[in-house]
Amino acid sequence: MAYENIRLEKDGPIAVLTVDRPKALNALNSATFHEMDDALRSLKDDTRALIVTGGGDKAFVAGADIAEMVTISAAQAREFSALGHHVFQSLENLPIPTIAAVNGFALGGGLELALGCDLIYASEKAKMGLPEVTLGVIPGFGGTQRLTRLVGRSRAKELLFTADRIDAARAKEIGLVLDVVPADKLMEHCRAVAARILKNGPLAVAQAKRVVEYGADQDLRSANELERQGFAVLFGSEDQREGMAAFLAKRPAAFQGK
Repeated sequence: MAYENIRLEKDGPIAVLTVDRPKALNALNSATFHEMDDALRSLKDDTRALIVTGGGDKAFVAGADIAEMVTISAAQAREFSALGHHVFQSLENLPIPTIAAVNGFALGGGLELALGCDLIYASEKAKMGLPEVTLGVIPGFGGTQRLTRLVGRSRAKELLFTADRIDAARAKEIGLVLDVVPADKLMEHCRAVAARILKNGPLAVAQAKRVVEYGADQDLRSANELERQGFAVLFGSEDQREGMAAFLAKRPAAFQGK
């Protein structure tokens, strides 16, 4: 399907979703959210990793589209927030690893988009922040909650209260991003990470993602029970038999996702 505000491209088992509104610094409006939702739902079983990035050379996503939001009512704001939450939750719920390639400004809704991904890598020129309080509002797409879970309550409050923009090096220092790489190497780096993941059993990777995501909001005993169940269920899979047989035979495993 042809989109106006995004691009969805496939390279074998790796898909790349690019928010592509460079004249608006890739700002997120309702139309873009709907296109992203459609793109995520269109991913087929042969897609085993997704990279999310921004079009152009300035922004990952510079935020939500202020021009669309400036005149909306509280009821309309609730609907817009629900749409953003739905899309980012759909991204988070994908059974495949998702990688944010933050290639420039990731502010407001842009940082919230990155936070919806499993792994975040940034170029040296990336700038990140949640500046919503400068507009008299707060993040509306999960930023307050996902940021807190990633960097801790005090760091999250500092970024939320001050609206400071931080560079990629500082983002790595506080645990917001995993690695910082030269701008011209960012996509190569993210594809290399995806390729390393693709060598492993897809059912096992999906299960690992599931137990981490669901276990994070539970007490330790309940989370460990979730892990136990996930561990056991994989022993009914062809991938488990293939992986262990390949290990004993000292050969690469040929996983089928079954």
